[in-house]
Amino acid sequence: MGITQELPVREKAAAASEGAQPGPVKFGRELKEEQFLLDPSYRNLNHGSFGTIPHAIQAKLRSYQDRAEARPDPFIRYEYPKLLDISRAAVAKVLRVPTDTCVFVPNATAGVNTVLRNLVWNPDGRDEILYFDTIYSGCAKTIDYVLETSQGRVSSRVIPLSYPCEDAAILSAFAAGVAASRAADKRPRLCLFDVVSSLPGIRFPFEAVTAACREEGILSLIDGAQGIGMVAFDLAATDPDFFVSNCHKWLHVPRGCAVFYVPARNQPLIRSTLPTSHGFVPRPEEGEAPRFNPLPPSAKSEFVNNFEFVGTVDNAPYLCVADSIAWREEVLGGEERVMEALTALAREGGGKVAEILGTEVLDNESRSLTRCSMVNVALPLVVEGGEAAEKGVKGTVLPKGDISAVTNWILRTLIDEHKTFVALFVYRGRWWARLSAQVYLELDDFEWAGTTLKQVCERAAKGEYKQ
Repeated sequence: MGITQELPVREKAAAASEGAQPGPVKFGRELKEEQFLLDPSYRNLNHGSFGTIPHAIQAKLRSYQDRAEARPDPFIRYEYPKLLDISRAAVAKVLRVPTDTCVFVPNATAGVNTVLRNLVWNPDGRDEILYFDTIYSGCAKTIDYVLETSQGRVSSRVIPLSYPCEDAAILSAFAAGVAASRAADKRPRLCLFDVVSSLPGIRFPFEAVTAACREEGILSLIDGAQGIGMVAFDLAATDPDFFVSNCHKWLHVPRGCAVFYVPARNQPLIRSTLPTSHGFVPRPEEGEAPRFNPLPPSAKSEFVNNFEFVGTVDNAPYLCVADSIAWREEVLGGEERVMEALTALAREGGGKVAEILGTEVLDNESRSLTRCSMVNVALPLVVEGGEAAEKGVKGTVLPKGDISAVTNWILRTLIDEHKTFVALFVYRGRWWARLSAQVYLELDDFEWAGTTLKQVCERAAKGEYKQ
């Protein structure tokens, strides 16, 4: 499916003057001004939270919505499933898996919930869910809910990490967690882990941990909320048991849309969508008639049918996946070009911010933690009595009780006075900033961010946050 997207005039002129065909656009400010919906005065250094889309994809989104409003029944009942299949095939190609293993859900949290709420826990109470302490808070709370409602059938175990560390240390921590679970007479049933964790925003060795899960006979559930569009995947080779990744973050798809991958062997485990809808097929009771399904008959698998229609909501973002992938290929030059450029910009930009602040980037010697489009830079602020302060890390020491006040003051100041937002968090007794690279940013955006953060931190250090 192609995208009608005119190249900027200057790009056409340059190509014509060289006697060549127009090539992929140049990344940076000009691309932002000509292709994206962003406010020209706003510097979006936090693409990782909510993403954004270009004009071309907004037009596609509205066209699907218009078609749904023009002829609701024909579109929703008959046209939509065919368009959905096109997007499923397109995203499956990017992930390198069969189309019938891919469906869509609203976001990664919904995918994680779908898995955890579908699994049947053994009645002996020995099942255990493993996860790392860098888990996304929403997923951690999902585990809390599952434990609360399981009537003692399942427990959980957190695996602590201490960044920066090498990938081998993460694998050792996983092995130790499995051993501790079994030593407690538990049955490690499933492990939940990231592609790129949220806070800190660093690349996780998900391929190696998936292999370790397989060797231990543990189900692997990969939370790729930060994933597709910033990390290259070969899921057929990695072979996780469950995988979900937001398309609306790094793939330039409208919110909210996530691809949910379940290999054929595990599809019988996913009995229902959230919420349950017409695609659900109850296990028949003797003599009971099948439930009525008002949707057109389909020859697709039970798994695909289950997720095709989940109540009446606006699923137009799902249909934009194929268009976004095509736009990234035709306009941006393809997935490989985008990912290489963003990793390079995140690393260089993060280094520049750290230089301005007089701090450091969160990375290891092999640089495996920064093989993605986000980078974490320490701020010159440390927590009183925390690990960083005890180690004598350079920076202004602020009271532990003021963590929330300091963080929220900095965030509001960045928005209100500087028209930007940077994800902030405290890790190991030190404030950090997570910065996102994107095709509409340049190195000077990071230099500006470093200067701005330095000024705001100096104001916080003087106690201005107390006012």
